[in-house]
Amino acid sequence: MRVFRATPFTYATLIVVSAILSTPLVFAVSIALASDHTVTTNTFTILPHEFEWRNFTKVFGTDLPMGRFLINSLIISVGSVIGQMVSSGLVGYAFARLRAPGKNAMFLVVIATMMIPTQITMIPQFILFKDLGWVNTYLPLIVPNFFSNAFNVFLVRQFVSRLPNQLDEAAMVDGLGFFGIYRRIMLPMLWPVLIAIGIFTLTYSWGDFMGPLIYLNDESQMPLALGVQYITTTAVAGQPPPWNLVMVGSILLTLPMIAVYYLGQRYLYEMDISGGSAGVK
Repeated sequence: MRVFRATPFTYATLIVVSAILSTPLVFAVSIALASDHTVTTNTFTILPHEFEWRNFTKVFGTDLPMGRFLINSLIISVGSVIGQMVSSGLVGYAFARLRAPGKNAMFLVVIATMMIPTQITMIPQFILFKDLGWVNTYLPLIVPNFFSNAFNVFLVRQFVSRLPNQLDEAAMVDGLGFFGIYRRIMLPMLWPVLIAIGIFTLTYSWGDFMGPLIYLNDESQMPLALGVQYITTTAVAGQPPPWNLVMVGSILLTLPMIAVYYLGQRYLYEMDISGGSAGVK
């Protein structure tokens, strides 16, 4: 294979494409830094010409408890991440290593659930959680994550399947059972895929809008994704919503995810190509 060598045309193309893809984010920052007069007159520009940094503190001075919204998002997201990492690791390891009749058929059934649209299960789930008395609590948003999902189980199973069976056999000779093998041998090598699952789950939970909208009625329990939409209700009658504050809330939603992906990108890379070799090393 010939080694690809970047040319000035390559860099120019990358710069142009990056500028195009960055336009929405730059526009959002421009609106977030706009003054109230610019919002009222609707004279926004793509590149910021105003720098109202006080908007980032002003958003916490509205009638809405934005600080509480942030804490709520953190509670829901951390609980969901813990649930997915714990359950996905155990279930994926079981499908990869344990011998049981009908295991492969059961795994196909699990994978087939990925084809079921979320909208189909929305009403039955709501009825179930309502009968359990979980509506207007965090439980419907956190507890289901402790039962994993098909995609994460598939990731862990494929990751474990690429690890040598000799590791399990050597541990069995030393007297370890399946759970002991998982805890002491497999779990240290599964960190790349488990952290990747945590990143995927955090991304979904942090920005989830539909779930909190369905199950949460109390304003003090709402996460930031839902609270940003409520900022539009603070507008005075006959005046446009405070789009600058809405964009500040949107940026507060975006920045943590950018930081998480930046810090966890090497785990995503290891999950994709290492097949567990990073853990063996």
